[in-house]
Amino acid sequence: MKNIVILISGTGSNMAAIVRAAEQQDWAGHLNARVAAVISNRADAGGLAFAHEHGIATQVLDHKAFANREAFDTQLAQAIDGYTPALVVLAGFMRILTPGFVAHYAGRLVNIHPSLLPAFPGLHTHQRAIEAGCRFAGCTVHQVTAELDVGPIVEQAVVPVLAGDTAEQLAARVLTQEHLIYPRAVARLLS
Repeated sequence: MKNIVILISGTGSNMAAIVRAAEQQDWAGHLNARVAAVISNRADAGGLAFAHEHGIATQVLDHKAFANREAFDTQLAQAIDGYTPALVVLAGFMRILTPGFVAHYAGRLVNIHPSLLPAFPGLHTHQRAIEAGCRFAGCTVHQVTAELDVGPIVEQAVVPVLAGDTAEQLAARVLTQEHLIYPRAVARLLS
């Protein structure tokens, strides 16, 4: 059975969407895959409770307890490697990863970003899209590379930017699409 390890920092709504998809026999059985673990850099990440309730191993590795980014990433890789993952999925994991970490998981590390990359990498994507006068926004599943938010695109979804949209309203519409495309992209990468 192929293992997936998911990294989160917060509520884990994308993690939950992937877990629900994996629990469906046609998805997990067809791919012979399961979410083996959810690891967070924050002990208060709400998604940890969801994972625990679904019988998934959880682990917290507080990045603040490490002298530097490299030390944290080394320990994180050791924790992940204990599950021998076919795929490592970033689902709201709010840490920039070192080039060594990214290289260790080359071809097996994916992320979801709340914009239509290559537009608006980084933070505050929805507000930036509104301020730029975009008529469309969306989300992108991409392979992770050492450069932030520029890896090969796996899948995208588009939503309209409506007149009078706030960043929060646009974010909510984009998030519904994230929950649809991320499980689909994970399944495709594992097949």
